[in-house]
Amino acid sequence: MLKGIDHLVVVVPDLGAAARGYAALGFTVVPGGRHPVGTHNQLIAFADGSYIELIGFYEKSPGHKWWEALQRGGGLVDLCAQTDDLGADTTAFRQAGVAIDDPAPLSRKRPDGYELRWVLSIPRPPHRGVAPFLIQDETPREERVPRQTTHANGVTGLGTVTIAVEDVAPPRRWYAGALGRPGREVERLELDAAGVRFEIGPHAVELVAPKGAGAASLNGWLRQRGPSPYAATLRTTGRDLGPLDEGQTHGAKLALV
Repeated sequence: MLKGIDHLVVVVPDLGAAARGYAALGFTVVPGGRHPVGTHNQLIAFADGSYIELIGFYEKSPGHKWWEALQRGGGLVDLCAQTDDLGADTTAFRQAGVAIDDPAPLSRKRPDGYELRWVLSIPRPPHRGVAPFLIQDETPREERVPRQTTHANGVTGLGTVTIAVEDVAPPRRWYAGALGRPGREVERLELDAAGVRFEIGPHAVELVAPKGAGAASLNGWLRQRGPSPYAATLRTTGRDLGPLDEGQTHGAKLALV
């Protein structure tokens, strides 16, 4: 069963600069470590158990699943869902129509030398970034996710991830099939878009497609990036609400609500 959004992925050209940018926005940013596939990361963990992964490349890796997204501008590129039954949820997404790989192991070595291990099921293009990749931990999850979850800006967790699509019908079937329930219709007037909303644990995913002339931003995104994560909201107890500076978020469209 899917338990919620495990984390969002923000790919950046300069990991150090991104960490400084997010810290300037009031986030507590924690060094994550290195993956044996050419990437390293820093993490922003929240009280609801989710986190944002800032990820960069310490060496060129054209075969990496997020390398091409970085060449197109980076920013918010993917979402990961936490599962307590990776095999069953992988099968459910596959039976619903998602091209998704079998579970495969991955690891990361933290700066203190501790090796984290988990297993991932990753959708293949063109479904990647619309369907989530799935994670189940082998080492304790509390070792993978930083314990520092308080932030000067008051953010306590993820809210809604908006995914831009050209046609809502296929991903609606994927999510409904995997979750075992239909979503609910949603209108996004500020984007001139409509689609469907699915609740996943404490979080939500909205799959939206442009409707008319007012959807220039969404249409431009789809032309440049294709169907993919477009934006996300972060829940905060603070008083400063609204979109964050995309210069400091390194292209990720994030808003405090």
